[in-house]
Amino acid sequence: MAERHDIKVMVGIWMRHGRPGMEDDDSFNYLKDKEGIEDQYENAINVVNQFKDHPAVLTWTIGNEVYLNTATDEEKIAYSKVLERICAEIKTIDKNHPIVSVEAWTFGLKWWEEYVPSLDIYGLNCYGYGANLLEDELEKQDINKPYIVTEFGVTGEWDIEALDKGLKVEPSDQEKFKAIAEGYPNWIANKSSNLGVYVFHYADEVNHMAPWLLTHFNGFKRPQYWAIRKAFTGEDPLNYIPEITKYSLPEKTYNSGDWIPVNLEVKDKEKESLRIQFYSNQRTGSRKRRDQLVSLTHRGDFDNGFEILAPKEYGVIKVYATVNDTYGNVGIASKAIEVSDEDAKNKKFLVPKKSLPFYVYREGEEMPYLPSAYMGNYKAMTVETQSTEEVYAGNAALKIDYTASDNWYGLGLVDPANDWGEILGGYDLSGATKFSFWAKASKNDVYATIGFGLIGKDKPFPDTAKISKEIKLSTKWKKYTLKIKKADMSCIRSGLVLFSQAYNWPQTIYIDEVVFE
Repeated sequence: MAERHDIKVMVGIWMRHGRPGMEDDDSFNYLKDKEGIEDQYENAINVVNQFKDHPAVLTWTIGNEVYLNTATDEEKIAYSKVLERICAEIKTIDKNHPIVSVEAWTFGLKWWEEYVPSLDIYGLNCYGYGANLLEDELEKQDINKPYIVTEFGVTGEWDIEALDKGLKVEPSDQEKFKAIAEGYPNWIANKSSNLGVYVFHYADEVNHMAPWLLTHFNGFKRPQYWAIRKAFTGEDPLNYIPEITKYSLPEKTYNSGDWIPVNLEVKDKEKESLRIQFYSNQRTGSRKRRDQLVSLTHRGDFDNGFEILAPKEYGVIKVYATVNDTYGNVGIASKAIEVSDEDAKNKKFLVPKKSLPFYVYREGEEMPYLPSAYMGNYKAMTVETQSTEEVYAGNAALKIDYTASDNWYGLGLVDPANDWGEILGGYDLSGATKFSFWAKASKNDVYATIGFGLIGKDKPFPDTAKISKEIKLSTKWKKYTLKIKKADMSCIRSGLVLFSQAYNWPQTIYIDEVVFE
């Protein structure tokens, strides 16, 4: 697609992080996990060999914010040596594309300079006014390599000092527009060592990040979208974002179920018809809970005012007012309030509450749990999340292929990935009364134990329920159902678990339509 549109790509090759952080909840040990290091090395080299002759390749970009998300100097040195090994090997197989690594701000400079001489360009992620200071930082450290601002945009939450009831105060829509539209020519384009910039976009989402950083929210254009147009073309928006000129909520603590009056004033340059929605965001608990935006019930109109229904939460939450116009723009403002609810207060594991039915597997797209828990003789096991070989419904099924003739193997679909109970994750599936799935095997009389729940109570963050049963699979699709009405479903972090054993022959198991209802 990039080649078709004459776009060049900095090909990103992921390197695992040493501890949970801004990017993800991974926890990789560069001092001890030799096998994992080799897996990453082979992946990087395979990607380069696959795409090195592709006309759309601009650079190889190895690792993103790994130093920031690695704890000790000893681990950072170990990672640096792995990075240099990869970069040096890339230079032997592809002399036509420069090599970059990416870090937040300038946290990687010391390590790159000392341990990774094969890097050609430094990738620096920087938001807001800090981008204006990057070249000075390189000069202070006597670094003569060029750099690319690999992420740029509005000042991020991590750099905000202003607080509202303990929560970071988000920049206004007007400030977001200026940060990009004026920041690009003033802080980036006029720097001699800067080769270019990527304005951070990521996706069109409905989560905490989207109103703050992204160009789209729930399919509608944000100020960042028009700011990019202004920065790179000098042209004003074709249609202006509705401007929220006043937004406040009364200063008090609300009980869940209270109606909260909203002081809201909006103006729209084109005087289009406007539509209001409200969302809440809770900044505590698991990563996915902190990220989620939950739609709030509201009533009223512009003439008589609006009220929102306080959600079943405990503590300080952010409440977003979103104003959509008919052109496809959305203006957003946020405010912090404090709410109280006894059930929420006493909740042990703060994870997202999901509505039912909740699909663990359906088509292998946007999977809430990832297949990262490999057990037993896992080296003989391969997993395809979108196999089209044997499918019960839709276009894809989960395929677990076991090539050995003996021994046992196991697979868990978990959240967060690569964690065994040390990090809070999973989902609140309270209200579910049954767990069902469709399954078949490559031959008759394949026995497997299938269910959900893997992490025991010996870990800080276990599954609150572990239920499975042994079944005999055949070559025909069959539905299996587990009754779970009495189970504690308040934190299910292992949404699908499978164990099986081979007796004298390899085997393949297919699973489809895995759902809590």
